[in-house]
This record gives sequence, C-alpha cells and structure tokens, in this order.
Amino acid sequence: MWFRRDLRIHDNPALFAAIAGASADAQAGVPEDDKVLPLVLIDPVLWPTWGHLKQAYLIDSLAALNESLGGNLVIKHAKAQEIIPEIAAKYGITAVHSAADFSAYGIARDQNVKESLAKLGIEYEVTGSGYAVAPGRVTKDDGTPYKVYTPFYKKWLVHGWRAPAPDPTSWPKWWAPENDGLPARPDIGDVVLPPAGEQAALARWKDFLANNVDAYDENRNRPDLAGTSKLGTALKWGEIHPRTLLAQLGDQQGQEVFRKEIAWREFYADVLFHNPDTVENYLNPLYAQMKYDTGLVADERFKAWCNGLTGYPFVDAGMRQLISEGWMHNRVRMVVASFLIKDLHLEWQRGAHYFMELLLDGDLASNSHGWQWTAGCGTDASPYYRVFNPIGQGHRFDPQGEYVRKYIPELRHIPDGSVHEPWTVLGGLDQGYPEPIVDHALERKEALARLAALPKGAQLPPKSDEAPTPDQANLIHDFE
Repeated sequence: MWFRRDLRIHDNPALFAAIAGASADAQAGVPEDDKVLPLVLIDPVLWPTWGHLKQAYLIDSLAALNESLGGNLVIKHAKAQEIIPEIAAKYGITAVHSAADFSAYGIARDQNVKESLAKLGIEYEVTGSGYAVAPGRVTKDDGTPYKVYTPFYKKWLVHGWRAPAPDPTSWPKWWAPENDGLPARPDIGDVVLPPAGEQAALARWKDFLANNVDAYDENRNRPDLAGTSKLGTALKWGEIHPRTLLAQLGDQQGQEVFRKEIAWREFYADVLFHNPDTVENYLNPLYAQMKYDTGLVADERFKAWCNGLTGYPFVDAGMRQLISEGWMHNRVRMVVASFLIKDLHLEWQRGAHYFMELLLDGDLASNSHGWQWTAGCGTDASPYYRVFNPIGQGHRFDPQGEYVRKYIPELRHIPDGSVHEPWTVLGGLDQGYPEPIVDHALERKEALARLAALPKGAQLPPKSDEAPTPDQANLIHDFE
C-alpha cells in the first residue's frame, strides 16, 4: 500500500483494496500469506523546498499513521519511479495499491511506475482518490468541463458520491522489512502546530459538527471568531476524506454553506485537471499582458508584504498569522492576495509561491486558482474589477480589532476597531508599526486603469449558463 495524500486507515478505498488483495492471496496459498507492506516516500527533491512548519507537520502526521499501523510504516527517502519497482521485485510483492493522483506530475509518475511494475509481472491498482467526486467526472451535458463554480456545484450535487469506505473485516499482518525512518523534525521555535493525524482530524470534525457548523454561514468570514473547521490541512494530507464529512452534513444553512466549500475544493481540482499548465500560467492568457511592477521597489514591497509590514493592519495580521502558524483565515487570504495584486501590482504567482511554501494546507489546485480568482484571470463570473479595501475589510470582519491585536503586538495599545487605521490615532504608530507603504485609493485607480488597458476579451461577461448568482453579484459590496 503506497500512502500519498491519504494518511489514514479508515475510509481509505485503496487500503481496503490492498487488504482484500492480500487476503485473496492468502486464501489462494501464496507463500507470503496475508501481508501488506505500508509505504510512504519522502521525495529528496521536493522535501527541501518545503518550509519548516510544513515539514514538521507532515512528520507528526506520518508518526500518527505509523502508530495506527502498529509501528510498521515503511518510510523510504527516494523517488517512486526508482524505489517501488525495486522493493516490489526484492520482496516478491504481488500488487501495488494507491489512490489516484490527478496532478500532471502525479499522472506521469504513476504511469512510469505502472509500466515498470508491468515488466516485472506486478499489478498496479489505483482505487479511489482524495475527492468525493474525482476530477473529470462532472461535466456539462455536452461533455465539456465547467469554467464557473455555481453550475459545477449544481451538477456535482446531482452526480453525488459514494458512502465512506468500510473498514476491513480483519486487519492484515503489516510488514516492514526495511526502513529509512522519518526525517529529522526541524526546529520551529515557539510555534505550536495543530495536532496531526487521522484521530486528531476526526476529533476536530466531531467538535466542529457539534458546536460550529450550524453558524458557519454567519461566522466563516470572521477571523476574530473560531468559526471555521480548520480541516484544510487534514484534507490536504488525506487524514480525513471529504466523503466522511459529506456523509454527516444535513440541510441546515450553515451545513449547506460548508458543503459548498468542499465543492469549491473539488471544482478547483477539476479545473486544474483540465488545465494542468495553470499551476503557473494564466487561465485567461490575456492577463499575462497586464502591466506588473518589477525591480527594486517592487521587490521591497513584496518583502514588506511577506513579513506583515505593509502598514495595513488587516493585511499584516494575516501575513503574520501565516508565518507563525502556517495557516491563514480564508477571508484574510482573499484580502492579502488582492493587496499584492491590485495595490502592489505584482503578479499572482509570487504570492502563490510564498503561500505554498508556508501553508500547511497548501493545495496546488486551490492555491493557484484561488489566487487567479482574486487576480480576475481565473474561474469567476463576478466582475473583473474586484479590489478589496484592506481597511474596510478589517472594519467589517474584525470589528473590534481582536484579530489584528492578536498578531500585531505594536498595535495592542489601540482599542476597538480604530486599530484598523492606526495612523488616525494619537500615538498609534509609536510602538514601531509602519505607515502604509502605498495609498489604497490611488492604487485601486491604477489597478482599474491597468485592467481596462487589457485587450478586448479579458473582461468578457460570463456565458449564459455561467451567470453570477445573487451571492456573487453582491460581492461588490465587500470590495470597498
């Protein structure tokens, strides 16, 4: 069993298939009997590119999985194309099982592994995926993919999904003939990461379902409240399956909105599956012709943005939360992304790369297309001229300033919502907080001018079957 982004033993179709295969082999008299080798690979090329918080969390998650497997998780520091055929041949493996990977890299890698195993007479079986509905399954009536979320969501509901996979009637003999062990856990200082692993994810879900999901529609935009599930990281690493969540959701307003958020994740995976180059490239290529800022000043502003020193408290609180926790509230993610693109006039890829380095829940599809949604070049039926006001967003979604004061100690002496405009408060900047690095009102006009200068077609209205919903249309009130 080749574990990837499914670091759990329950509701795991690929693991269930591997156990069933081992049982069938045992019944058929295969000498190796009823054994499953549980394997995780640490890619020596990819691993060093991750931030220390992400490395530390994954090590914790793998340790939890290892405990679930009775200490028998085999960890190899190698590329799949090289090590899996080698292990399979060395130990007489009869079949290799995994969940499907829908990334361009993963598809190519898995095909390579499958061909290598076939030469050895070993089957490579793919079962299930990290999604309730696998990318490519939901299409328009003519078979083409959706480009906008709302019609995708409606069809996704009609398509439906399977019930959670059952546990096997009996667990196999886990087999760990060799092991490289976990990498050294990096020093992350005073940062306290959330508990990792399947049991922690299930406990977090149980608590959210009991205490917060019914008010999710009202509280999810408030970073000063504990209104979100914080299950993004568990979903990213497959410590819990979205199907497990969907099976327990009802029709109440908060639960319906939460179901829509699960669908957003699946929509972005579907978009990336059909457009694999859009990890880096523009979904609407006309936006590549936008005038973006470069050079020393642009680099200094990017550095200020990364470090939470832009002089806009709501933006800076989000960036400091990212640095200190490896996570950021979703409403704040949209605001900081808009600030980078529309106020600093930098390309979305710079922010997307930084997010992927630090975010524990950094999902390639959701990250790239969330950024493109904000930039206006992605899958969106809302007006292209969306520009979030970092001050107005702070007042609206952190009305008492509690979120800002939590992450910006230089502003803790400022009471209530006035913390969002510290330059208007007597002594507001005395503790070392910087003045704004740009004037939002001026940069908003500049952003709109640059958007207006794009070639015809960059701001095309949506097709008739992709018209904005009332909720999307009302987003205009969030901008200013």
